[in-house]
Amino acid sequence: MAVESTMLPLGTTAPGFTLPDPAGAPHGLDDLAGDGPLVVAFMCNHCPYVRHIADAFGKVAVELVARGATVVAINSNDADAYPDDAPPRMVEFARRHGWTFPYLVDADQDVARQYGAVCTPDLFVFDDDRRLAYRGRFDASRPGGDVPATGEDLVAAVGALLEGDVPSSEQLPSIGCGIKWRPDGASG
Repeated sequence: MAVESTMLPLGTTAPGFTLPDPAGAPHGLDDLAGDGPLVVAFMCNHCPYVRHIADAFGKVAVELVARGATVVAINSNDADAYPDDAPPRMVEFARRHGWTFPYLVDADQDVARQYGAVCTPDLFVFDDDRRLAYRGRFDASRPGGDVPATGEDLVAAVGALLEGDVPSSEQLPSIGCGIKWRPDGASG
């Protein structure tokens, strides 16, 4: 069932985190983030919405990083209930789709809750001061539709920040699969 992002208020400070990659190496937000815009993308492997944009997201991320942005993806799904989202599969998925940025594991789902993430993909862009400047969709494409995945909404938002501007305040929510919350009370 498709879920829309919650549209966290603009200006919200990026919550800090330290999360492992699938090999177990820790990555902290402060270690990852450079001086430019920061893209934090909540993703997973099995969601058709993520699969639909996965190749385009990889290409867009390479372009954005080359322009001075930082990109990181976080998988917060319950991998026990959804084994396709388990860390070894994350490595395969990232490689297959050209993801060269860190793809991290949020096993206890605390980071997803701190960001107000509710779906995959769920995208957040922070400015140089780590204040939320964009939250919403990658683009207008959807699985099974005629619109190709280009990332135009994300590219426009990050591009505005790179040019010293503010992204448009007219931002549309992301839509995707709901995050698969653990049954032990970690619900969204």
